[in-house]
Amino acid sequence: MFKCSIIVVFFIGFVRRRAGQTCVHLAHCLVRLLRFISVANMPPHVDLVVVFRVTPPKVTSLSKEQLRQNALKAERQYTALIDTLNRAGLKAVGKSGENQDQLLILVTCPQNVLSRLVHCERYSDFLYGLPMSKLPSVEEDLDAAPLSPADRIRLVHTFITSTPPDGGLGIIPKCKEWDLVESVMALHDHDFNEHWIRLWTRHRIASVQLDKIRDQFGDSVALYFFFLTAYTRALIFPAVLGLVFYFFGTPYSALYSSLLLVWSVVFVEWWALQERILSVRWCTRGSFRVEKRRADYRPGLPWWKKEFRRVASIPIIILFASVLAVILTGIFVLEAFVTQLYKGPGHQIISFTPTILFMALVPKVMASYKLHARRFTDWENHAHQSSHSNSLAIKVFTLSAMNAYLGLALSAFVYVPFGESVMHFVQRYIFSGSRHAAIILERFSINLNDTIKVGSGGGRGEKVAGKVTALNLFEADRENARQKLNPSRLQEQMFAFIVTNQVVDNFMEIGMPYVLRAVDSFRNGKSFRNGKAKKKRVAFDDDSVHGQNQGQVQEKRTKEEREFLEIVRSEVTRPEYDVFEDYGEMVTQFGYIALWSTIWSLAPLMALLNNYIEARSDAFKIATHARRPIPVRTDTIGPWLESLSFLTWLSALTNSALVYLFRPPDDELSTQVDVDVDIGLHAHRHHHGHGRNGSAATKELLGQALLVALFASHGYLLLRTIVRRILELAIWRGSEEAKEAERVNKEMKEKYLKQCTSLTGGTKPVTVDAVPRVGDDWEVFWAVDEGVEEIQRLVKDV
Repeated sequence: MFKCSIIVVFFIGFVRRRAGQTCVHLAHCLVRLLRFISVANMPPHVDLVVVFRVTPPKVTSLSKEQLRQNALKAERQYTALIDTLNRAGLKAVGKSGENQDQLLILVTCPQNVLSRLVHCERYSDFLYGLPMSKLPSVEEDLDAAPLSPADRIRLVHTFITSTPPDGGLGIIPKCKEWDLVESVMALHDHDFNEHWIRLWTRHRIASVQLDKIRDQFGDSVALYFFFLTAYTRALIFPAVLGLVFYFFGTPYSALYSSLLLVWSVVFVEWWALQERILSVRWCTRGSFRVEKRRADYRPGLPWWKKEFRRVASIPIIILFASVLAVILTGIFVLEAFVTQLYKGPGHQIISFTPTILFMALVPKVMASYKLHARRFTDWENHAHQSSHSNSLAIKVFTLSAMNAYLGLALSAFVYVPFGESVMHFVQRYIFSGSRHAAIILERFSINLNDTIKVGSGGGRGEKVAGKVTALNLFEADRENARQKLNPSRLQEQMFAFIVTNQVVDNFMEIGMPYVLRAVDSFRNGKSFRNGKAKKKRVAFDDDSVHGQNQGQVQEKRTKEEREFLEIVRSEVTRPEYDVFEDYGEMVTQFGYIALWSTIWSLAPLMALLNNYIEARSDAFKIATHARRPIPVRTDTIGPWLESLSFLTWLSALTNSALVYLFRPPDDELSTQVDVDVDIGLHAHRHHHGHGRNGSAATKELLGQALLVALFASHGYLLLRTIVRRILELAIWRGSEEAKEAERVNKEMKEKYLKQCTSLTGGTKPVTVDAVPRVGDDWEVFWAVDEGVEEIQRLVKDV
């Protein structure tokens, strides 16, 4: 086909030189014919797929009458759905789905309807002051400059799922009227996905053009990959800096922490400007003003009720935060102290108890909190999806950040300064409670004495005399207990969070979907090849059709149609892609770098290596394991920019406190060679080295650290103001995007004035009669000018 097109191009050039315009017309007809042949061999163009559920979800057992009623309801709703789509000018056809209770409605948008949708969007953009998009406005322009796939999908999806007051059809999944509509999704462009993955895996990040990602998946996904790319490149500076300080610097270096704080402030402020530049470049600045309203929005709610509903969620957040803090603190004490003191039977198994408790409790608490956070966000009655998503993201990230950083905070500000005191307190508490535990075990005829043998004597079967006491189960000596404190606990935790957790997360994103898909294919009796479940029998065969009718249905369907429908059904089984999870992962990683990398300066380097893989794994996840993202117009990353700013401010406090508390004394810096210093030893000398009471010295030191953190907070505000001003002048002022924004604003006003002029039939010149005439007595007043005479008089006087 490509060779035929090349021949036709040469043929057109030859004809233009030899035969004139008549033969050129014939050549164009030949091009259209070849285009028709190529389209005939391609699968049908489907803009969207409406997943329709025949039976209501979460229904297990029903009577025959209930099944009949559900079938009649499904038939009525399905017929109304098809009629609604067809009356709107769309083409819709239903096909059988993955299961018997699932139907797939394939929807395509004709050219004339698409042209009307583009015109409506341009009109709306003009009314609300958005930059005029570069979309064509008439049908002829669509042939010359076709829409990008993302714009086409977004326009059709918005038209179908918007409410009727906003000009849509109101087909909203799982709403009251369309409760059997499960979802409205788009199909992947597999040729682009293969090319995209090949670029990410074989080339550098800079070789992937983000505009092509935007053309396929829309502004939201393109903005995430732009942020990921920019953040990965920005990590080069702290990675090199951390590598230098790891081998040649001192631990808890004030210089490293200061440079890290400057880097974090510069990156956040630089990204805020990059958002503005991209919004101008993509013509999306202020896109929230043209956003369609949510179907669940109820107008007429007073402003004070809206604010009250938003504030009402704060006690719920505090409640779940308190529960999570108690659980994490208990697990921390159990893992850091109790398991270290325990020396009884099964001590190796007991050491896994904190991990088991964390896996059993924390995910359930977070899942319950997300459910309540979503309900509260729905109750807040947000008018637009962007504000709804922002409110939900802030709520969810609050507890996610606590879950991520509380362990390090406890280790840094409790375990190291108060580790010895907490260890002694746990010893006293354990000794008083272990006696009760021994009594309970004896009531159940469990004699722990059987497990305590004499190591080298006593003969066969000889046991230690006496009963088990607390001294047999836990370490009683204080000096031995103090030695069990782990001096490198902070570094080990940072390694676990930065390296181990991210490796596990990458496997959960890439490897686990393959495992789950293979298990599901095995259960359903399908073969599994290359990530796609291929059925052993034809997927669209109706079990109720037998014999000759089934054979006739199979004969009418071509091989291309069967393959196309198999691809559609396989994509329907995938989960929806949510950019929220990817943003949360990157912002959490930024928090580890900005807040805690003073502990382990190699953390930025590990994050850089992870992000090099993360960019490719996210692309692979979208193309292989998730549905095609529905394009969304946006000009910002939303609440994540505020989260980055908050983490940057918090890093000023944590870094200053860490440096003040744990930086080795000056007399030890000259003799220190190993970077992995004995933190416990330094903390002990720092807190108790002046011969005073240890507790009083520790409290005084923490008070001083709090004051240092307070001064650092004010220093952060000053630094952010300076950096913001410098970047504003260096990047935005005088840039092409700033000039473009001003030009677009002026052009919109000029078009408005021209439109007003055309409606009124042109402006009328101001005539003399329009000015009120001045009386004859005052004509001399306006005719005599005394300025020149006054100047000449002044010159003579001089």
